[in-house]
Amino acid sequence: MRSFNRINSIRPYFESGLKSSITSASKVLAAYQMSTESTAPVETAVPAKVRAPKAPAAPQFTLKTPKGTKDWADKDMTIRSAIFETITKVFKRHGGVTIDTPVFELREILSGKYGEDSKLIYNLEDQGGELTSLRYDLTVPFARFVAMNGIQNIKRYHIAKVYRRDQPAMTKGRMREFYQCDFDIAGSYENMVADSEILSIAAEGLTALGIEDFTIKVNHRKILDGIFQHCGVKEQDVRKVSSAVDKLDKAPWSEVKKEMVVEKGQPEEVADRIGEYVLIKGTISDVINKLKADSALSSNASAAQGIADMETALPYLEAFGVTKHISFDLSLARGLDYYTGLIYEAVTAASAPPEPSSKEAQSSNANKKSKKAKKLDDDDDNSENVGVGSILAGGRYDNLVGMFAGTSKKNASIPCVGVSFGVERLFSLIKARPGLYDNARSTSTQVFLMAFGGGPTWTGFLNERLSVAKLLWDGGVEAEFMYKTKPKTPKQFEAAEKSGCPFAVILGQEEYPKGIVKVKELGMGSDADQGTDVPLEQLVDFVKAKIAARNNGIDSALQLLRLDN
Repeated sequence: MRSFNRINSIRPYFESGLKSSITSASKVLAAYQMSTESTAPVETAVPAKVRAPKAPAAPQFTLKTPKGTKDWADKDMTIRSAIFETITKVFKRHGGVTIDTPVFELREILSGKYGEDSKLIYNLEDQGGELTSLRYDLTVPFARFVAMNGIQNIKRYHIAKVYRRDQPAMTKGRMREFYQCDFDIAGSYENMVADSEILSIAAEGLTALGIEDFTIKVNHRKILDGIFQHCGVKEQDVRKVSSAVDKLDKAPWSEVKKEMVVEKGQPEEVADRIGEYVLIKGTISDVINKLKADSALSSNASAAQGIADMETALPYLEAFGVTKHISFDLSLARGLDYYTGLIYEAVTAASAPPEPSSKEAQSSNANKKSKKAKKLDDDDDNSENVGVGSILAGGRYDNLVGMFAGTSKKNASIPCVGVSFGVERLFSLIKARPGLYDNARSTSTQVFLMAFGGGPTWTGFLNERLSVAKLLWDGGVEAEFMYKTKPKTPKQFEAAEKSGCPFAVILGQEEYPKGIVKVKELGMGSDADQGTDVPLEQLVDFVKAKIAARNNGIDSALQLLRLDN
């Protein structure tokens, strides 16, 4: 028993990671002997080796971005920046001022604003005693901003990231983290004027991006509500029936009707009556005439108000020249709860889901569902099952600011209408244009500085290249050069070609001391010339004129985005 006590008393010495040497072992033995109460000789053998503890293993990382997100770099960033620049110009043209809001909001601000889509909100863990969530869109934060600051009227645009816990389809631009470009008009104005300008902004933005073949589907929430009331839908069921109708762009009426009856609990005769209306679409004037001819529907107060609003908007939309892009489609429902009036979304041929293969068409609905569910579980990307979807969307929301205003009479009700462009979805369409990606450049460099010379006195003109680069930069010209004292001529041309520079400015060993440089256009192949000698003091103006002539007066962003149009 005394031996065990002695061993326990020296255990810390053995566990302290002493080096495995004879000297260390002797020290341990001496400590053991001093800890005993007896002078009896120690018979325990000294260990031949005391092992040092192992160093902790290096942490292992999974090098990937989270599901539904991606890194952006090089040419992708060039294209996306061009989209931002182009849309921002449209927003500024219409008098927009920009704001920014936090990427997360108090959870109570976001809750209850998105209907069935509320399940897609990312909730954050409690930090500092506040429950917060990542913003789902830019509209609700804008309404909070208006209410909090007592704003009576504003035209604002906001370009920022939003977050949705949805199933991603990366190649179609359907992601969990993505940019929205929003333009909203808040304030009381002549009926339907602001709505019509927003639709004009939507059409202008898409055409500015080089997208010509698009349709803006419009509907009116009051007309839709009137249809549901007329068909016998109970007030508490309106929103869930509306969400079923909104799926008509992805599924046939038979499937939507089944959802209404089986999942939403609507009588079959009610669903049949709804189907008579929601399949109607056409020009604004044609649909208005059809609805007005239905005396039973037009006598409904909600539907009558919506029809009157569309009649008021028609001449404004004609004045803006956007009716050619518009389809009045009664199947459009927009699932968000805060819409109160005109609603709209833009689609292209790529918006619809892919046609099913013949093998899939022969399989039963049950098998289809199980296969699809399995794919969503196993894959990060659902691109092959879905289309791009709508590329912009929006509508009127007159009550959202009032929900945040509380008892304040000043801004208890600020009417608002807005539109949101989906940048990643637009990117997926634009990137697919033939030739566009090849012509995109990851740098904006317009001029590559080179130095030609040789012989024992040749210095490489490094300082001289720095001085000319500074001259061009100060003049607003993007320029770069090789970070080498005496770069070889072929290497300089290779570097210029890699950056995609359209022009070279050459500092010749004989010419530069005389104040002369040579400007040469690159990428001309067999049509290349010998370049033009330019006095150094005229270089900036000369280069700017050459760049403008090459671009035909069109800025680089617009030139890139409209390449195939």
